[in-house]
Amino acid sequence: MVEKLRKTEEEWRRELTPEQYRILREKGTEPAFTGEYAHSKEHGVFKCAACGQELFLSDTKYDSGSGWPSFYQPAASDRVEMHDDTSHGMRRVEVTCSRCGSHLGHVFPDGPRPTGMRYCINSASLKLDDK
Repeated sequence: MVEKLRKTEEEWRRELTPEQYRILREKGTEPAFTGEYAHSKEHGVFKCAACGQELFLSDTKYDSGSGWPSFYQPAASDRVEMHDDTSHGMRRVEVTCSRCGSHLGHVFPDGPRPTGMRYCINSASLKLDDK
């Protein structure tokens, strides 16, 4: 079980860039095809940009054509949480970091094998550790 990290919104504002805060804490998104990792082929572990928890492995990243980094599964099932999202007149499933609750993106059931899932994640929500 992942230990929860709790901070005030003022603490988050001090630690994150304005763009990271907008996406991670206010559930924003970056424009398609503009994020740092949208086309990245680098190897490593993608961590939460807010708290550093390992979220996705580069081996599970693929080009979905959506304009955002896409993964077919998280690094471990307890690293992300899913929530119903009915904002913007759509029905989607939001993905958040299980440690700090930060917004990462959304998951869709149209991904490749072996899971059939597409975790569509904002680059600003991630930090690649290439070690």
